[in-house]
Amino acid sequence: MAVTHLGSISFSSSMPSISSPSLKHPFNFNKNKPLIVASMSDDPVREWILSEGKATQIKGISPIGGGCINRATRYDTDAGSFFVKTNRSIGPSMFEGEALGLNAMYETGSIRVPKPYKVGSLPTGGSYIIMEFIEFGASRGNQSALGRKVAEMHKAAKSEKGFGFHVDNTIGSTPQINTWMSDWVEFFAEHRLGYQLKMAREQYGDPTIYERGQRLARNLGPLFKNVVIEPCLLHGDLWSGNMTYDKNGEPVILDPACYYGHNEAEFGMSWCAGFGGDFYKAYFEVMPEQPGFEERRDLYMLYHYLNHYNLFGSGYRSSAMSIIDHYLRMLNI
Repeated sequence: MAVTHLGSISFSSSMPSISSPSLKHPFNFNKNKPLIVASMSDDPVREWILSEGKATQIKGISPIGGGCINRATRYDTDAGSFFVKTNRSIGPSMFEGEALGLNAMYETGSIRVPKPYKVGSLPTGGSYIIMEFIEFGASRGNQSALGRKVAEMHKAAKSEKGFGFHVDNTIGSTPQINTWMSDWVEFFAEHRLGYQLKMAREQYGDPTIYERGQRLARNLGPLFKNVVIEPCLLHGDLWSGNMTYDKNGEPVILDPACYYGHNEAEFGMSWCAGFGGDFYKAYFEVMPEQPGFEERRDLYMLYHYLNHYNLFGSGYRSSAMSIIDHYLRMLNI
């Protein structure tokens, strides 16, 4: 079992909260963890690289495309390369959650993830995270290796606190509530489905999806009959844009929304992840398939369809509504 700790991640002393404008639920970061106080400079990223990053010269700075929420940059130095993400409008709480998730996955020693080094505030507003730069190879690689490595991470890291995470974090730019609970079904109903359904009602005035979705959330129990559920460390947002392969062909996963949950919830983004038969075969050799797996697949996709509905609009509503209605018929509720 891997034990999560802060390791060598450095955090700035200023940690403002982020809250959902509609639900008024602030991010509750653990204020008791040790902090390394960083002085504010005009360019804290450059300052860290040239001090704690052990570099004496920055040879080049180049933008990296692909993200829609943050700006990504590569810093090349005489001590190697660093990957930096910045956000000009959000405080360091979001990147702190990402760093804790990356560090938790890194410490399992299973699948490759970029090691986080530093999170802090920008002097003109916003925040940054500095992490290991990984040279990517092919975007598609060995599905068997990916499935096995993801399963090894799930098997290696379990939480004695139950289901949740040390801090709340984000799924995309949506707050993801990770308050610890001992019961998985209650956790998923309240902090995953319930939270998204409330957002849909308050953001779109959509009582239909809220009422039907809540009816489903209150009656999930039969879907988990004879299932052993352990709180496994999950990446939380595993889709094709968040997984790749390094130059040696080893799987790499990044941009997590980590928490400890039912391992099957990891496949909730499978509708845009491209997992094939080789992936699942290798995965289940390490983490055996449990009764009712196929019946629960759409349930875990529902969380992400609801999130996409809340983030991107009505184009995802019909998919979410179809899944809800399917389960209401199946469970006769």
